[in-house]
Amino acid sequence: MTDTPTRPALAYQLTVGKGPPVVFLPGYASDMSGSKAVALEEWAKAVGRTYLRFDYAGCGASEGEFADQTLTGWRDDVLAMLDMLAEPAILVGSSMGGWLMLMITRDHPELVAALVGIAPAPDFTDWGFSMDEKMKLLQDGQLERPSPYSDQPTVYTSRFWQSGEASRLTASMLAIDCPVRILHGQGDRDVPHERSLHLARILRSADVQVTLIKDGDHRLSRDQDIALLIRTIEGLSTRS
Repeated sequence: MTDTPTRPALAYQLTVGKGPPVVFLPGYASDMSGSKAVALEEWAKAVGRTYLRFDYAGCGASEGEFADQTLTGWRDDVLAMLDMLAEPAILVGSSMGGWLMLMITRDHPELVAALVGIAPAPDFTDWGFSMDEKMKLLQDGQLERPSPYSDQPTVYTSRFWQSGEASRLTASMLAIDCPVRILHGQGDRDVPHERSLHLARILRSADVQVTLIKDGDHRLSRDQDIALLIRTIEGLSTRS
């Protein structure tokens, strides 16, 4: 567990090896026990790579209440994790984790060697909610949606939503210059794959590649999807 004065203690698993380090950023309401995060740890141990997976505050084994968290608070959690590393990292951001990795790379480029987005979802507080849902968040302070991944609904708070709206970044050119790789399933029902094509257009970096998986869903956690993810990371490691 971390010991930071301004944020809840965070649970993490660090595999020590050669660099550049690989850091996995989970999606919204997810944690470090997901299949992609665990599979990357198994790969890192097998090849001797430095790898870090962790839980945001209020998620998984970390301290804090989920309902108290914000997008910028979770960004600060990622920054605390990166402070543990001795060199710039390859950030692997899944869904909302892709939003966080973009925020950090724009503002702290010295901490990042490269980016890998798995159906990255920057600005989803804007395009991911209907007007009725936005009004409910503002009026009631909370919104619940049935989850396709759990028997419990996914909860969104006005606290998180307002933080996201204040952190939008895809309306104009995004000042990111490192290598970027994006994997996105064309069968994704949560984040339209067109969002990744738009993201590729607005990134300032010339080294951007988008891979569309025609039969892939949002999670991209099948064996073949994880194998593609690992090949993508290894390709970036060769360049670093």
